[in-house]
Amino acid sequence: MASQRRAAPPRGRRPRGSPRHMGRGSGRSEPGMAGPPGRCPDCWETERGGGGSLGVPGVLQLGVLVDEGDVLPGALRLMRELRPSWEPARVKTKLFTDGITNKLVACYTDEDMADAVLVRVYGRKTELFVDRETELRNFQVLRAHGCAPDLYCAFQNGLCYEFLPGIALGPDHVRDPRIFRLVAQEMARVHAIHANGSLPKPILWQKLHKYLALVKTHLSPKVPNPSLHQDVPSLEMLEHELAWMKDTLSQLGSPVVLCHNDLLCKNIIYNREQEHVRFIDYEYTGYNYQAFDIGNHFNEFAGVKEVDYRLYPSKETQLQWLRSYLQAYKQLTQGGQGGTGVTVSEKELEALYVQVNKFSLASHFLWACWGLIQDKYSTIDFNFLRYAKLRFRQYFKMKPVVTALQISK
Repeated sequence: MASQRRAAPPRGRRPRGSPRHMGRGSGRSEPGMAGPPGRCPDCWETERGGGGSLGVPGVLQLGVLVDEGDVLPGALRLMRELRPSWEPARVKTKLFTDGITNKLVACYTDEDMADAVLVRVYGRKTELFVDRETELRNFQVLRAHGCAPDLYCAFQNGLCYEFLPGIALGPDHVRDPRIFRLVAQEMARVHAIHANGSLPKPILWQKLHKYLALVKTHLSPKVPNPSLHQDVPSLEMLEHELAWMKDTLSQLGSPVVLCHNDLLCKNIIYNREQEHVRFIDYEYTGYNYQAFDIGNHFNEFAGVKEVDYRLYPSKETQLQWLRSYLQAYKQLTQGGQGGTGVTVSEKELEALYVQVNKFSLASHFLWACWGLIQDKYSTIDFNFLRYAKLRFRQYFKMKPVVTALQISK
């Protein structure tokens, strides 16, 4: 899940000015262009091997490797390069513990963290399912459109970027109509980013096949694990379900747009003073079905650490959310001015509702497979196997319900 996939969604509110920082990944974000730091003796040349963000122009590369088990020394070394004017003795750090994909620490000197730099250290073996070069390119695209914070540098096993003031949302916030309308409008803004004239293919099927292949390769029962196979479908059943989803969902006519693909609550930062939200953590960002991105977000209403699918939004809430989304999306893509000339019909609203709830199945399937992989490799203290089983269980519970939904002719 999110960069922090997922960063575990924190419960309760953070103090004002603290980062939401974790989602499946770990993130924090906010726009505001700071000039890129100059190059330094540790700059990582693009010819250099060793993983990371090779070949991504415009991103400062530092040849620093941060120990995932002890991130503070490496984070402070990065600050000596990025913030040479900071007196080392005055630098404070704050380690965020909600993330369940990566490790995240903020380095700052101001008491209110207004100057904070976020250091995100990639989790162990996350390169199996995250393309880091693609993540950096998507980060740059989103920043260019005012949808992401400044990116200060990439280092050998992570990123440094701007801290976004605000609170990371929780399951209580995303059901608040005042806030969920902001979320719907921000998602429309991301979805409206053009693909430079090309017709991109959705990454969903490639991702699902890749994750399932990783499950088969890395979790085949060479060493029997009774707890793994209890409540986890067989590989044959998973392959059957994936084929069924591809055949069924690809026929629904959902547009392919630039998607966040991991919009759990904690990947949304709400700035109360400016009354806007921003999304963070772009590890899974890419062109995908519009309805997947929304359905995935609706699934995240249930939370991550303490999952409760009774919090999945009601049809009434979904229709309110979807109406706000469609109004914003149509205005952005059809050139409406000031909200005039944009109408959302009941028919298109109902069609999107059906698409979203059907695609929510693919979200359950994807993060369930992700959880199985993370259970094997991650060093983060999170019960990934339990999480995977919950997502599989909800997939099979909801399959007959959403299969019965039909789009009116």
